[in-house]
Amino acid sequence: MELIGFQERAASQISNRFFEYSENPLMVDRTTPVPFLQTLVAITGSGKTLMLADAISQIRDGLGVAPVVLWISKGRVVVSQTLENLSSGKYADNLHGFDIVPLLEVTPDLLSSSDTPVLLVATVGKFAVEDTTSDDRKVYRAQLDLAEESLWVQLKKRQTEIGQRRPLIIVYDEGHNLSDLQSERLLELAPDALIVASATLTLPPRLNNVMTRLRNDRRWTDDDFSTAVSSKEVVLSGLVKERISIDGYITPLEPALDNLLKDLEAAQSVAKEQRLPFVPKAIYVCSTNTVDGMSISEDLKRPFKDRQARPILIWRYLVEVAKVEPEKIAVYCQLKFSKESPKPLEMHLFSGGEKDYVRFTAGNYQHVIFNLGLQEGWDDPACGFAYIDKEMASARQITQVVGRVLRQPGAEHYNDPLLNTAHFHIRTDEKGVFDDILRDIRKDLSSEHPSISVVVKDEKTRGKRDRIYPQSTRTVPTVGIESSRALEPISSVVRSIMDFRSDNMNTIGRGSRMQVLQKVGEDSNAQFEWVDVEHSNRVTARSVFRREIQRSYPGGLRRAGGPINLVDIEEPKFDAMIELSSPAADHLRAKAQEVVAAYIEHSIIFQNDVDTPYSVGPVAIDFDTSEKFKRALHSEYSGLNSLEITFARALDRTQRVWARNPVGSGYSLPLLHEGKAYWPDFLVWVDKAVIVVDTKGDHLLVEATASKLFDIDGGDARKPILLKLVSEGHTEIVNGTLKKQKKSGFTVWSWRNGRLQPTHCDTEKESVDAVLRID
Repeated sequence: MELIGFQERAASQISNRFFEYSENPLMVDRTTPVPFLQTLVAITGSGKTLMLADAISQIRDGLGVAPVVLWISKGRVVVSQTLENLSSGKYADNLHGFDIVPLLEVTPDLLSSSDTPVLLVATVGKFAVEDTTSDDRKVYRAQLDLAEESLWVQLKKRQTEIGQRRPLIIVYDEGHNLSDLQSERLLELAPDALIVASATLTLPPRLNNVMTRLRNDRRWTDDDFSTAVSSKEVVLSGLVKERISIDGYITPLEPALDNLLKDLEAAQSVAKEQRLPFVPKAIYVCSTNTVDGMSISEDLKRPFKDRQARPILIWRYLVEVAKVEPEKIAVYCQLKFSKESPKPLEMHLFSGGEKDYVRFTAGNYQHVIFNLGLQEGWDDPACGFAYIDKEMASARQITQVVGRVLRQPGAEHYNDPLLNTAHFHIRTDEKGVFDDILRDIRKDLSSEHPSISVVVKDEKTRGKRDRIYPQSTRTVPTVGIESSRALEPISSVVRSIMDFRSDNMNTIGRGSRMQVLQKVGEDSNAQFEWVDVEHSNRVTARSVFRREIQRSYPGGLRRAGGPINLVDIEEPKFDAMIELSSPAADHLRAKAQEVVAAYIEHSIIFQNDVDTPYSVGPVAIDFDTSEKFKRALHSEYSGLNSLEITFARALDRTQRVWARNPVGSGYSLPLLHEGKAYWPDFLVWVDKAVIVVDTKGDHLLVEATASKLFDIDGGDARKPILLKLVSEGHTEIVNGTLKKQKKSGFTVWSWRNGRLQPTHCDTEKESVDAVLRID
């Protein structure tokens, strides 16, 4: 799977930091290193598994001995999904060459191979016990038909055929579950690295010794321990939703469910109208066998229609009142029944076993009723709605459920905010309880999901609109990158790439140094010594070339292709096996940069008047802070900064139809030089053109003028797209540098004849007139 720019940067930072540390690691004793410690801090839905897999792949490429990777998590569901995704699913290509097996299925020959990296997947329950001498865990028992030593001992030794100890990299997905006992057991293995992924930077006290050594002896700061991913970049990439809507109820069950189903039906209608390849779904989180408001279990012999267990009440409401087909509903919890009163045949009940999970995921249910046992590991981006019952309505539990609803289907935002919002309907006993929960939720979400806006509704505000439709239909021609002229220059670069398949000199690394622990002598007198390994694992020329293109052109326009799509990457010469520090690798990286340069130089941005144009859709608003407008395409907007609101008010005093353009889900333009898209602030329709306007403060002006003003080729001359930029103050271009001459007024920027053209204006009215002027 191709990585987005922020994902590639995070993976590379982890691997680069590992190699920097491993050149001179700290030691606990002569044979036990202080492990490299790194936390990947990224919000749910950002692609943590993909980033970890790529980091592991980069670490493998640079090591002299093939590593052993122990990939662990707490829940069986997570582990099962991880094993499938890494071995044969969507991330398999990112771990090319690895043998990927469950921990208990690894054989001694896999652990002793110096050439083939092995990745072992397990739950923490396989080894996290106080007494390792007990027979309760298979990992601590010898399997005499395979080896005389237990698997745990073999992992500690992990010796190759010539006695070298293989590097051990431990990856803990969903790392907020990491405990002191788990840390203790993992450190027994003398790992070379411990990489933990979580939405927040939290580590158990047992790792304090490791962190103290690194702080004192390597002068590490908090930033050195973590690789943080910007939540803003994750949201802009389309991987997660833009908003979280929280609707609170102090009512019986039915009104909350009724409102959720109305919202769900509206979202399903929008998805159908836009012909999207998914159907929005809902989850219902509740206790299992208890009665409403009581902690005691109910009588299982009661007739089904008299049962009060919450999953049954929800299921009956969906089937009997909302008329949802039972085939679309799954109940995933250990709901109990008796022989005297069995469950209805049409109820699809899954108790949580491994086979149940496989059957459940294959069912593609649109309504899922479950307790918190399913919350980690299950991943369905089509799920955008959640009902949370009062026994489950704590701030911590709700923020954990957020992850199940936050992922965005199709990894793109749509031009209706209903599909870009995670909807929560929460039932509590009294208003004070909901207010307390809401305060805690805001605190948690601001730290874990700071770039996602939160909208709160209750009985008083539920009727207010938070989504405004356009008052008329307005369209804008799409803009794309036309790169056919770049094909021949890129092909010329590719033809100039040397073929290293028969080269035994230039494919060897130089100047690299790494040490591994090696057994010296026979068993009775054996000692372990650190020996230099001068060569890294070999990788294909293809992977080096492809990765360098990805780094140079980071893939924000991944759906629009990019330079890699103009390269015949399957050419046989890319099969050459080379070391990362070799002259061959340097040659390939240089050629990859030439390919990117040729793509940028010979491609053009053009107006596409053939394909279906962009049609302005509804916008989301905050009904507490929105402002009304008369000439705007939508009757009101919210979320504008001071410069934007000043310009919007001035624009509204003209006779032109205009619209605020939402970031992420609105009209976008490609930035050819950066390989990503941007969303301008305003769209204005005039007689002869559509004017696209961006407003920028001083701190962003240099970047904006350099990248967001350019020529758009082609298109219908009767309705071209024109780009304008507005900044505060009077700014001049002096010797190629922007220099502010006056703080008051405005500067309107345009692009003419391949040059930036500033126009100074004293008032906002003059600036709007300058923007609307067509030369």
